[in-house]
Amino acid sequence: MIVYLPPGYNSAEERRYPVLYLHDGQNLFDAATAFAGNEWGLDELAEELIETGQIEPLIIVGVYNSGLKRMAEYTHIQDRRGRGGRARVYGKLIVENLKPFIDTEYRTLPDAANSGLGGSSLGGLVTLYIGLHYPQVFGKLIVMSPSVWWANRAILREVRKLHNKSHQKIWLDIGTCEGQNPETCVKNVKDLRDALVVKGWHDGHDLRFVEDQGAGHNERAWGFRMRDALTFLFPASELTSRDGRPVFDGAG
Repeated sequence: MIVYLPPGYNSAEERRYPVLYLHDGQNLFDAATAFAGNEWGLDELAEELIETGQIEPLIIVGVYNSGLKRMAEYTHIQDRRGRGGRARVYGKLIVENLKPFIDTEYRTLPDAANSGLGGSSLGGLVTLYIGLHYPQVFGKLIVMSPSVWWANRAILREVRKLHNKSHQKIWLDIGTCEGQNPETCVKNVKDLRDALVVKGWHDGHDLRFVEDQGAGHNERAWGFRMRDALTFLFPASELTSRDGRPVFDGAG
């Protein structure tokens, strides 16, 4: 696990912050730990967006994957080869152990409206799965290049069996040059978008779908799209001071 703290955290001793939890934490901040040496550059991006007032200052928690067990932990059902199926346990660990620890050790806003979960590829898949099962915990989801194909598109069945739409805001995206069959990858994610819309999400309101022209399945593409994902899910309040504290205009 790795934790990013926003500018001013140590000096603003009374302020509390929203939190974004991201899977594959090794890839977010440091090329030395990232897959193939390619990081998202998320710390520099967050600093820029916070300092320029485009997003609320937030804490980012990178949850490291477990290497060889990553596929199992990031999938909620086994495929035909018997692989995967441990996402329920992984999600429970995040909700019952990791999040309470972060909320105890750091000055967080622990409610669902200020708690986000995100990831890419299988990390995007498990984000949606955990998010759908814990809407009372995570109110913001970043689902990048999700592996919808897993186990004959089982995640679509998870969406379709929802009884009630949650109040979650969802960022969903896909690049047009991903995988060996890019057209199928795009279609899978569009089908996921359509399934969410049927359940009541509205693209452009509480759902943002992006088809990134020319983008591949890699850290560079995901890091680039995080700019818009963060501004969609964690926009800066219109009434904030330079240090991020609320400003009251006397109305009401």
